[in-house]
Amino acid sequence: MTSLEVRGRGRRPVMAGGGKGKRKKPAAQQCEEPCDAKKRHSGRSEVSKDVQQEVEAQYRLTMPEDFYQFWAFCADIDSEAPSDVLQSSLGLQLVGPYDIISGKHKITKKEAEINYNLHWRFYYDPPEFQTILVGDSKTQFHMGYYRDSPEDLPVFVGANEAAKGCQITQLGDNVFSAVKQYASNKLKEVTDRNLSSTIKDLIAKLTAQAEDLGYSLEQKSATMKRREKKVVTKSFHGAGLVVPVDKNDVGYRELPETDGNLKRICKNIVEAPNDEKRMKAFAPIQEMITYVQFANDECDYGMGYELGMDLFCYGSYYFHKVARQLLPLAYKLLERNLFGEIIESHLANRKKENVNQLVT
Repeated sequence: MTSLEVRGRGRRPVMAGGGKGKRKKPAAQQCEEPCDAKKRHSGRSEVSKDVQQEVEAQYRLTMPEDFYQFWAFCADIDSEAPSDVLQSSLGLQLVGPYDIISGKHKITKKEAEINYNLHWRFYYDPPEFQTILVGDSKTQFHMGYYRDSPEDLPVFVGANEAAKGCQITQLGDNVFSAVKQYASNKLKEVTDRNLSSTIKDLIAKLTAQAEDLGYSLEQKSATMKRREKKVVTKSFHGAGLVVPVDKNDVGYRELPETDGNLKRICKNIVEAPNDEKRMKAFAPIQEMITYVQFANDECDYGMGYELGMDLFCYGSYYFHKVARQLLPLAYKLLERNLFGEIIESHLANRKKENVNQLVT
């Protein structure tokens, strides 16, 4: 049994001075569907049930209807190469679970060795993030679905530039909205008239299809706004963490340091001139781990989740060991076991390049 495992209920520790001792109570409990897209939209996709089942069996995640409908949208434009439809206009390519729909996973020599937990998983992608589109290879721009739990449908489509850090930008609650947001921003930068015309035509088609299917094209939809009320902390990646919090405010307690202070602690550790000073700089982290142990005793599982995620997002390998202590346990306690498996695989094989598992 590790030092972080649940040891029974105990007394709450008194938080150190300068911390955030009061626990935050979210305005709403986690009792509603995080995304009701599957209920709202009943349009048929053009992906066979067998292929849909293979996608979801490989990833062990239920894909939203807009995922398949966006493939059908791209196939209507170019039935020969749907994955590449957005390449010439937006510099985007459909990847990840779309690679299974296109059959790319069957033509690689590594088919038996593919780890879908890591397929197109960039350096700063938390387990909650599933890449479906990639862009500029220099900035490592990519878009993906973000879920609060592996049992739930995605709550939004986000974007990250892995070469620049961990920040996740929300682009809507479906892929049509996300691509439209991206295309509209791209259009502002374009000076070539032909390219501008092509992007405008694509935006018109995206808009018409989304409206026909009943999808929101808002960057922050009503379902996303409802989720915001359940977010207990933004975390370093900014997408927010959601954990079950009961009527007695049990489920989450804040860390004893602000985000700014925690980042300064991490910076001191990373930039320490030698191991002796680095160990001393780790003291505040060790103290917070003790608080996490008490929090876990009292079912406030969100505290360890937040600390582990922040250390993962900071990115330094100096924090990998602690993140591997905190996050798999937090996911286990939150009954999000697939996310625990993903973070274990990711931290054991965390790379800044070559994230495509199909490359031979």
